[in-house]
Amino acid sequence: MALLLGAMTACAFQPLALWPLAFLGLAGLIELVGRAGRQRRAFAIGWFFGLGHFTLGNNWIATAFTYQANMPAWLGAIAVVLLALYLALFPAFACAAAWRVMHSAPARARLDMRARDALDRRAGAHLSLTLAFAACWIVSEWLRGWLFTGFAWNPMGMAVLGDFDRRGLAMLAPWIGTYGLSGVVVLLAGLPGYFTRLAVPRRGLARWAPLVPALSLAALVAVAMLAPDPWARREEGALRYTLVQPDIRQEYIDDPRNYEANFIKLARLSVPRDPGAKRLVFWPESGLGDYIRDGYPDYLYRMYTYAGDPVLSRKRIGRVIGPYGLLMTGAVDLVMVGDEGVAARNSVTAIDGKGDILAGYSKAHLVPFGEYLPLRWLLGPLGASRLVAGSLDFWPGPGPRSLDFGAMGEVGVQICYEIVFPGEVVDPGNRPDYIFNPSNDGWFGTWGPPQHLAQARMRALEEGLPVLRSTTTGISAVIDADGIVRQYVPRHQAGRLDGRIPPPHEPTLFARLGNTASLLLALAMAALSVGVLAVSTVALRRREG
Repeated sequence: MALLLGAMTACAFQPLALWPLAFLGLAGLIELVGRAGRQRRAFAIGWFFGLGHFTLGNNWIATAFTYQANMPAWLGAIAVVLLALYLALFPAFACAAAWRVMHSAPARARLDMRARDALDRRAGAHLSLTLAFAACWIVSEWLRGWLFTGFAWNPMGMAVLGDFDRRGLAMLAPWIGTYGLSGVVVLLAGLPGYFTRLAVPRRGLARWAPLVPALSLAALVAVAMLAPDPWARREEGALRYTLVQPDIRQEYIDDPRNYEANFIKLARLSVPRDPGAKRLVFWPESGLGDYIRDGYPDYLYRMYTYAGDPVLSRKRIGRVIGPYGLLMTGAVDLVMVGDEGVAARNSVTAIDGKGDILAGYSKAHLVPFGEYLPLRWLLGPLGASRLVAGSLDFWPGPGPRSLDFGAMGEVGVQICYEIVFPGEVVDPGNRPDYIFNPSNDGWFGTWGPPQHLAQARMRALEEGLPVLRSTTTGISAVIDADGIVRQYVPRHQAGRLDGRIPPPHEPTLFARLGNTASLLLALAMAALSVGVLAVSTVALRRREG
């Protein structure tokens, strides 16, 4: 049952977006945990829930193996399950910890335990379990986001992010963050069980009175998810942009024989429509095959760079974007020791209309097994390989930073996977005006790209900053500081978006506190859980005494 509930809950996320299933699945999970006779059984229930949830929700990872010649495609399905076996430990922790709160020694001493299912039969105890479960869920997702470099993909709060033109319950994210929002989803899922238990002892029409709050709560959630968003601001900024999606498929993007054709696609979509206007041009991750920095051996330029010269390569980029343009593009930089490359950096480089490099950013949060092979000394001889083409591991950059372009504003850069980590996308000492999120989602299957876009929207909401997302194959989008998608290019279409970058909001509470805001909410829920348990225990003993 837990396995099925977990798989059902995964359908609440993009691309299916069947958000009511998140509440139904979690409600069932809370009931199972509440009826578990032992902590290890609660742990097993949570683990099976996580196994079903992450296996279905992360199915897009299997597609990456179809683009890697060094490993068979069938290994992708096994990799998805193996990852789910690990990720399932986090909901298992939440279930076991919540069960322990409800069956702690003080609780057993205060409660009449002559009935084996006393905790299940008391409304107050169920509410206490729900609050403890919500608190533990927040902590478990926070741990999942940083332990062993973290895998923060699809926290439960992502299920209640509305469609492109509305925020849904995610309107709470600027205050409590995504992890805190996950706790709220768990709490809302458990409250109907509390109201149902209040109704059981009553008779006649009074029996249905406690169900009125449950129905009202469900109605409010439906309105928040489906109704137009009256509080979202549709403001316009001053900075002009051109955002490009070339639709370069994954099977062609890493082949040097296609680099020139790929560049021509990007160039044709980037030609200025008003040559005298200043504008920012955004190209995706992996969009540029040339080595555009100086100082590499000549043989590398001859193999991979236009006319064998990085200066000529940069100057033709300048001619494409025009004299008043500024391009930000994904590119690969090399770490050299003498004439030998020892590592690579997944970078964004800013180039002006003269072909000069103005600034750069290197990706800090790399993808394990994607951009580097953990324990290479052990796994390499066993035949393991990275999923990204090339023999060099990528090295991480220093972390979030803002690039100052004067009249063009300050931009924070988050490359691809980096955007999924709440509280880790902005330099806290130098807040940018907007975030640029270049990505290559061409190897993310069918489910990955819409999930990735949803997480970029959540970062915009949390930080109160617009996000401009340029991808190779889609979904590219311009997201305002309320998380509303202003413009987008669908998957597998080539196109460009032109307009003005939406303005930022004032720093949100989450922008000031980071994930501390979510953890404070977890602490408050845990304290309230203990308080509810104490009050319900006193009331129970008075009735039985």
